Amino acid sequence: MTGETARREAAEHLALTLVGAGMQRMGARALAAFLFSDKESLTAGDLAEELGVSAGSVSGAIKMIVQMGLIERIYVAGSRREHFRMRDNAWTTLYSRQHSVVDDVLTAVERGVDAVGSGPAFQRLVDMRDFYAFLLDEAPALVERFEQLRAERRRGGSRP
Repeated sequence: MTGETARREAAEHLALTLVGAGMQRMGARALAAFLFSDKESLTAGDLAEELGVSAGSVSGAIKMIVQMGLIERIYVAGSRREHFRMRDNAWTTLYSRQHSVVDDVLTAVERGVDAVGSGPAFQRLVDMRDFYAFLLDEAPALVERFEQLRAERRRGGSRP
């Protein structure tokens, strides 16, 4: 298998895995294209060509992954097209957005704990509340450790 063939197959495999995790198909394929590209930025046309689809079909995918905080619009001198690139802090940005969802879930679960009496429902809700509270307490330290490891890796230029 050639390097380019292996790269394309790995990108498609990642996209299918993301679809299996609940992401929309075109969004998953577009995200994989950004992740596997060695170009600094991509346009909708670049993505359409890479994925073998129409430029119009990637516009919704681009919008979705911009809203997720994974890619951003950038200005490219001399180009009339919109260019997009992976955000340097894509994964911590995505986590931050998901963090607020977890916070909302925790608030709703706490309301449920207050609303039920003792019994199986109470215990299930307490377990859920405790799990989400644990995640919210532990996650900032994990993000900080990740950022430190990433900075060390980039300074040293080594692969993990």
